[in-house]
Amino acid sequence: MNILIIGAGRVGESVAESLVSERNDITMVDTDPQRLRQLQDRLDLRTVVGNGIQPSVLREAGAPDCDMLIACAAQDEANLVVCKVAKAVFNVPTTIARIRSSEFETGSELLGASGFAVDQVICPEESVTTYVRKLIEYPEALQVMEFAGGLVSLVAVRAVAGGPLVAHNLAELPKLVPEADMRIVAIYRGDASIPCEGTTRIEPGDEVFVLTATAEVRRVLSTVRRMDRPVKRVMIAGGGKVGLRLSRQLKDSHQIKLIETDSKRCEYLASQLPVGVLVLHGDSTDEDLMEDENVRDMDLFVALTSDDEDNIMACLLAKRLGARRVIALINRRAYADLVQGTQIDVAISPAQAVIGELLAHVRRGDVEAVHSLRRGAAEALEAVARGDVKSSKVVGRRIEELKFPKGVQVGAIVRGLHTEGQEPQVLMAHHDTLIEPNDHVIVFLPHKRMVRDVERQFQVSATFF
Repeated sequence: MNILIIGAGRVGESVAESLVSERNDITMVDTDPQRLRQLQDRLDLRTVVGNGIQPSVLREAGAPDCDMLIACAAQDEANLVVCKVAKAVFNVPTTIARIRSSEFETGSELLGASGFAVDQVICPEESVTTYVRKLIEYPEALQVMEFAGGLVSLVAVRAVAGGPLVAHNLAELPKLVPEADMRIVAIYRGDASIPCEGTTRIEPGDEVFVLTATAEVRRVLSTVRRMDRPVKRVMIAGGGKVGLRLSRQLKDSHQIKLIETDSKRCEYLASQLPVGVLVLHGDSTDEDLMEDENVRDMDLFVALTSDDEDNIMACLLAKRLGARRVIALINRRAYADLVQGTQIDVAISPAQAVIGELLAHVRRGDVEAVHSLRRGAAEALEAVARGDVKSSKVVGRRIEELKFPKGVQVGAIVRGLHTEGQEPQVLMAHHDTLIEPNDHVIVFLPHKRMVRDVERQFQVSATFF
């Protein structure tokens, strides 16, 4: 696919890095030539120096021949205008804009053909907020991803000694927890992927990926580790866009303390949040402040400032002072890889949180949802089985008959999702499960290099109309 990316910031860089690895033809536009040279030295892409709003720059970058334009410059206004110019002047088929403002949502009239002509909006701040909300809802999890309109969830969890399945083989799963309908699709021990076979044994410390109906998530988590008490008290470091979004969403259900270093921003936050949210002017790396505000009593400490080092130090301090669980927002991938699973329970990368929303548009075949896992190394996707036995490579075939690369796991099937008058049915996949037309099939890929092979299996041949 020929993809044009406007803006070489952190989000643009991460998007380019992910898409280049899948052999797409990428052209990146930015006004900073030094930044573009650095990216071109590291990634296999073409660069154009200039302002993406200008038609002449878009033409030089290949807009007339591109399949997709992704506008992720620093300003919302620039991204909106770029999409409008791309659609109106060059008739670009798909336009995607990174928009921070909550005033613009996918499907609104302002973004339609008569407006700014944006086909899809992505918002890293909203993606990170949703990510954190899921970890608050399921404090035992490392990551929670939803498929099929929220009916199915893929949960990453750290195995802990004492869990019913820990120190047992996967073949024993039905006997040990017969009431839990689930499928373990991946196990990671350190950086090594462990094959999910009947003789595979779950060890303490393993990162286990479990697919189950969303209604069963809490029960399934209890099979791999002891359940934590619910999160009620939350301390948030950083009153930026993510901190404010999260506070607004938690204000009615949790006790919140929000720490911000800028006094004027504190005044604004206090005017935007109810009196039940305590807004504090101070530094989250100040040990005296943290002790005075009883961080030791917090169920969760979340560091959401724009400074990676401050977020890491604040989380380490909060953990040492007694916070039960800490989460750090970290933009640099090297930092996230370094601290994940240490004293910091979860390290969140904003770019990785949003990349799945983009990948769903890049994927070939009928792909509904994509989630990037293991910091971009693995992937889970939801594909729709179209066609019939003659035109499809998956319809009318059992799971064991599918020609997927070794290691690819079909975890679940959702049947009747958009069938009028029919209640959707969630089926955990087994070797003899038969795939029917319009089934939503959820697949785990341990390596991104397998994506094309899996996509080809879901592409309908020319005999299907």
